[in-house]
This record gives sequence, structure tokens and C-alpha cells, in this order.
Amino acid sequence: MSTPDQDRILDARTSMGPVTLRVGDLDTMSGYYSNAFALEPIEETARGREVHRLLGRAGTPFVRLVHTPDLPTLDRRQAGLFHTAFLFDDGPSLSATVYRAAQDPRGTFTGSSDHMVSEAFYFTDPEGNGVELYTDRPREQWTITNGEIQMATTFLDPNAYLREHLTQEVLDAAPTQAGTVGHVHLQVGDVPTARAFYVDALGFESTLSSFPGALFASAGGYHHHIAMNTWNSQGAGPRAAMLGLGDVAVTVPDATELEATAARLRAKGIDFSTDGRTLQVTDPWGTQVTLSVPNLAADEVLAR
Repeated sequence: MSTPDQDRILDARTSMGPVTLRVGDLDTMSGYYSNAFALEPIEETARGREVHRLLGRAGTPFVRLVHTPDLPTLDRRQAGLFHTAFLFDDGPSLSATVYRAAQDPRGTFTGSSDHMVSEAFYFTDPEGNGVELYTDRPREQWTITNGEIQMATTFLDPNAYLREHLTQEVLDAAPTQAGTVGHVHLQVGDVPTARAFYVDALGFESTLSSFPGALFASAGGYHHHIAMNTWNSQGAGPRAAMLGLGDVAVTVPDATELEATAARLRAKGIDFSTDGRTLQVTDPWGTQVTLSVPNLAADEVLAR
């Protein structure tokens, strides 16, 4: 039986699923994600004029690309995606993907950072969507001060990192190395409204709120599964239809957790839809969030 405190938060086993991107050039974007990040097509379907293509690694979905060429291009000042973060098991598997991505001229390398809890490298895809590649430090090395997980942005030398971790053997094995979506970082119009939705209603727990213009939150004590910032988008209102973020996917352990989330949303007066295996809700800026039970079939993911 759950306790009142447990009813207010997401289950500790919650994780992130494949992000959906609406793209203008499916072939270019699919080719980029395949080449730069060693992702392979898992499933594809057509829905009217839209083509939905699911890409992943070793059977794990990372991203769903939806071909919607009639939409206007991404506006980085609006609410939406700051970056999708792909998580790798260790330094060698991270370095292999970083090296691949750096060789693809269709994307742009935008920096690298030591965040205390993780080591991260940043890219922008051909249509302007941010991508983070990272690996975590062990939890016992994280610093917690006044109940918050401490994170920082310290320079990480990319060339030194590759020299330390990359070998030809690791590079050749990149497509078979494990990985997943570790977190999603969003652009929002203001942090208090984001907290009311993602923490108070959905049930993520705040992990760091003192970082200027941002809020980090997670389930189960992770440093963050979801982050929200106003660095480019302060004051932004509801999103107009455009290329870029289409859906944020969250995986919960079972249908009971979907029911608990539905109860929280209902108590807050927030509309949602559910079929018992997925629950869909829209955040205050028009971003769709889909919570699902584990092990959805590829065609179920594409049907969102």
C-alpha cells in the first residue's frame, strides 16, 4: 500500500523514453542521427502525409522523427526543447559516440562540460535541436548540500577525453554499445509555472532549484530526468505549431503508477487522456508529455 508521500511523487523506477521531433527533412535528419549517434531504424509507419520513423540502438528507442515539412522552422526563443540527453554506460562508449558526432558536418559541436554528477558533450542537429551525450559519475560521488544535488558547468577538454577513452575497438563497437535517453531539458516561459506542472502535478521531485533561471527534477533521487530553463525563452507563451519537439516520453513501472499520476492531475484540474497503458497530458506551453508502462511495442510508440 502506498503512503500519502508516495502518492505525491513518481515511482523511483521511472525513466525517460524516446523523444519525438517534428522534422522538415526526414532523410537528412534520419541520416544524421544514424551516422552521428550510431542509431538504427527500428520501425516506420505513415499516417496521412506524415511519416513516423523510430530510431534506436541495440533495440532501445532513442528518438522518433515525424516528417512534417509544412511546419515553420524552429524558433529558439519559444518554449520547447533545449536538448535531448543520450546516456551511455561509461567513458569509452560515450567517447565513441562523441567522436562519430564530431565527424558529421551536418551537426555542430557546441561544447563540453563537467557537471560534477556527469561528463557531457553538446551538439546541435541539422534542424537546430540540441543533443547532449553524457555519462554519469557514480552516485556516491555526487555532492548533496541542503537537500539539493550540486551541479556545475566546468570546462571539459574534449580532445583530452577522447585520448583517454577512445580506442579503435570501442569505436567499431559503437552501434552495439548500450545507451538510452537519460534526461530531457526543456525551454519554458517561467520556472514557477514549470514547477507547478512537472513537480506538483506530474510528481517529479525537485533536485536543484538554486541554479539561475532553471529547475532540475527527477524520480528516485537521480540528478535529473527533466530540466526546465528560461535562458532563451523567458516570458514565452504557448507554442505555435513548428518543427522541433513533439513529445516528451516518460516510462513508469506499471499501470498503478499511471493511475496515481492521473489522480494527481485530476486533483489539479489538469486535462489528460489515458487508455490504461499510456497517459497523455499537455504542459502549460503546449508540449505533449506521454507517460507509458514499460515495454511498449514499436508500433505503440509510433502511435502516440
